[in-house]
Amino acid sequence: MLSKAQIKLIRSLEQKKFRKESGLFVAEGGKSVCDLLGTDIVCEYIVATKEWLKSNRLPADVRVVEASEEELQRVSFLRAPQGVVGIFRQREDVADYSVCETSLSLALDEVQDPGNMGTIIRIADWFGIEHIFCSQGTADVYNPKTVQATMGAIGRVKVHYVDLPQMLSAVKGKVPVYGTFLDGENMYGKELAKNGIVVMGNEGNGISDECAAHIGERLFIPSYPADRPTSESLNVSTATAIICAEFRRR
Repeated sequence: MLSKAQIKLIRSLEQKKFRKESGLFVAEGGKSVCDLLGTDIVCEYIVATKEWLKSNRLPADVRVVEASEEELQRVSFLRAPQGVVGIFRQREDVADYSVCETSLSLALDEVQDPGNMGTIIRIADWFGIEHIFCSQGTADVYNPKTVQATMGAIGRVKVHYVDLPQMLSAVKGKVPVYGTFLDGENMYGKELAKNGIVVMGNEGNGISDECAAHIGERLFIPSYPADRPTSESLNVSTATAIICAEFRRR
C-alpha cells in the first residue's frame, strides 16, 4: 500500500524544482521501467498493481510497493496508467567532451518540447549515439513526458547539460562540428565523418548565433523535388532522424 508521503513525493516529481531537490524521476509502463532496471540508473522502488506483478518478473533486489488501481491512478502522469510506476535516481551529470573524438554525438540548442526531446533520445539510441549535449535551456531530460517518449532509451543514452557555445568552442578544431541550416549545403553531397558532433536547433528559431559561430559544417536536408513548394521546415526530431540515418549509412 502506498503511504501519503510516497504519493506526495511521486506527484511532486512532475515539477523540475522537486526533481532537482530530490534527485529522483518517474518512469511509467512496463517497457520503460523494465528497460531502466537493466541499466546503470538506480531504482529506488517500483509501484505496481497485483495484476502487473503477477505477469512480470522483477530482479530480486528491486523494492516493490503493491498498489491498487486507484492508488496507481493517483500517482500516474498518464491518462491511462499502465500498471507500474518506477521511481529512479538521476544520473550524476559528468560531461566528457572527448567522446566526440571517437564517436558521433548530438547537441541540442534550446530544444524545448519534452516530446521532441524524448523522441530525439530514442532516435539516438536507435542509431548507437550514446551522448547528447544540451544547452541549459533545453527541455529537462527527467520531465515525465520526456522520459515517457524515450521508451527506456534514457537508460542507454547519457544526456549532459552544458554551456553549449563554450563546449562547441572547446571541441572546434579537434572534431568536425556539424549543424543543420536552411541555407546549408545538401547533406547528401557532403562527406560526413564517423565522429564529431551534430547540432540541432530550437523548434522555432533554429540554431542560435552563439552556437552557429562554432559550427564548421553547415548541413541542409533537401526537400523533393527541389523546385516544388513545400513545408517551411521539418520537426526537429524528424530532422534528427534523417540526419542520423545519413551519417550511419555512410
